[in-house]
Amino acid sequence: MQDITEILEFLRARELTLTTAESCTCGLMASLLGDIPGCGQVLDSGLVVYSPKAKNRLLGVSFETIERFGLTSEEVATEMAVGALNTSVANLSVANTGVADDDQEDAGGTQCYAWALMRGERQVVVSQTMRFDGDRVEIRKQAARYGLMQIPARLAELERKLAFHD
Repeated sequence: MQDITEILEFLRARELTLTTAESCTCGLMASLLGDIPGCGQVLDSGLVVYSPKAKNRLLGVSFETIERFGLTSEEVATEMAVGALNTSVANLSVANTGVADDDQEDAGGTQCYAWALMRGERQVVVSQTMRFDGDRVEIRKQAARYGLMQIPARLAELERKLAFHD
């Protein structure tokens, strides 16, 4: 898949509803979907949770997790993805947290993702760390696009995890 429209169709065909929990991408994933007519059939919500307090208050991300692993970690992204599912009617979520600038202690361009799936009462999560090059705006755009474009592959991984636990 090369186009965000294909992701929307992929979600629609599988009767999936998506929520996003975005930190570094600051709503760009939801915005990319929002550019496409009919996105309301698959997009439930998009949460921008930039500060640690917002991640905790809105998504239930533990301050202990943030302190232990850092804001830019798969562990934080995982808690964001699960929190997004728990605060929406969606059955699929994608979360992103990362660094777009080089002036922080984490390497610029580092992006952590988590995708979570809910089937009935069961939830499964997968996560991944990527690194993108460019300036702040380029990194954020690449990160948002990547998070969405990975949905088909991550969904297959999530479904395998569900089947393994049956």
